[in-house]
Amino acid sequence: MSGLITVTGGRQLSGEIAVQGAKNSVLPILAATILSGDTCRIRRCPRLCDVASAIEILHHLGCRAQWEGEDLVVDTAEMTRCEIPERLMRKMRSSVIFLGAILGRCGEAQMSYPGGCELGPRPIDLHLTALQTLGTAIEERSGVLHCTAPVLRGADIVLALPSVGATENAILAACCAEGVTTVSNAAREPEICDLQDFLCAMGAEVRGAGSSTVTVRGKQKLHGCDHQVMADRIVAATYLSAAAGTGGDIRLTKVCPQHLTTVTAALQQAGCRITLERQSIRLQSDGQLRGISLVRTAPYPGFPTDAQAVVMASLLRSRGTTVFVENMFENRYRHVAELRRLGADVRCEGRVAVVCGVEQLHGAQVHAADLRGGAALVVAGLQGEGTTQVGTIHHIQRGYADIVGDLTQLGAELRREDT
Repeated sequence: MSGLITVTGGRQLSGEIAVQGAKNSVLPILAATILSGDTCRIRRCPRLCDVASAIEILHHLGCRAQWEGEDLVVDTAEMTRCEIPERLMRKMRSSVIFLGAILGRCGEAQMSYPGGCELGPRPIDLHLTALQTLGTAIEERSGVLHCTAPVLRGADIVLALPSVGATENAILAACCAEGVTTVSNAAREPEICDLQDFLCAMGAEVRGAGSSTVTVRGKQKLHGCDHQVMADRIVAATYLSAAAGTGGDIRLTKVCPQHLTTVTAALQQAGCRITLERQSIRLQSDGQLRGISLVRTAPYPGFPTDAQAVVMASLLRSRGTTVFVENMFENRYRHVAELRRLGADVRCEGRVAVVCGVEQLHGAQVHAADLRGGAALVVAGLQGEGTTQVGTIHHIQRGYADIVGDLTQLGAELRREDT
């Protein structure tokens, strides 16, 4: 079910809120439960549309998953299938992360190409090449990938790009391969560290996550475990951006400040006061921001592409100009046309967007074209005069468990209406 989020602008934010578990962490972890052949408890699992899609995939494979409060308990002991139908693959791009886990567990897998946000070409050739290096035979017939690997063997995998998904798929498959696998030019995102922690809790031997080289020693048998998902750094960036743009004083808890240094540095440069503690971030803003130096998205530890849209939205009323360069995805400025409906002055050419601060934004009817762009529209609407209605919010629900409830708790005025 989709709907609208109606935002009434003009309120400063204040208060304290705990940040939800990370979408980009829990999805590969849910895939990894397949390798255990046992029961795993995922603590602080966010209730997201993408998580619901992952649960559908697990159920289709013959596994069990049920909610117990904030925890998701997954039992993969009775897994009966090794194929994922097209209707489930199309629901989210992260569905491809099940490939490495299914291969590791079953020695074969069958699936179509994944769906997800339309952010430009995101081929999965790096995933497939990594799995082929481990000994997987892959044949495509009528858009369906037929993968077989009766025996996976450890190997040296060198990724052409530090792809997060390809790194995760390689690690998952390598956990059941004979011998040692080394993944070079690996992605360094914190979510990969969380996956490593989860796998090690299941008895796997994975080392090096967070660096450009990850080493996996394959094992025949893993087991269940109990794991708490890391905080979602992009949700944290969204709420920090909202408070920065509206003005206010908020404190985010259950979050790792080290995961957000590029975002907090940008907001600090814009005029916010940032206080970092061990597991919390406090932001104070008078709402009178200034333009900042060039923002270039890059793989971690660079500025995250997922935070580009929400930080841009926080600067729409800033004094001066800010230039964004999007280096990760071609279609990451789909929110810009909708921001203009609110009175924003943002000009795009290719991978460059120039934000010229305006005196005031005004309410309008807008539509979310993708997950992070939709969140950016909410951040912008909080700053506008009057009421903003954000439609096609199913995109937002893919990554935010309760954006309306969270922002309301911080003093914003907004409501969700189902349609």
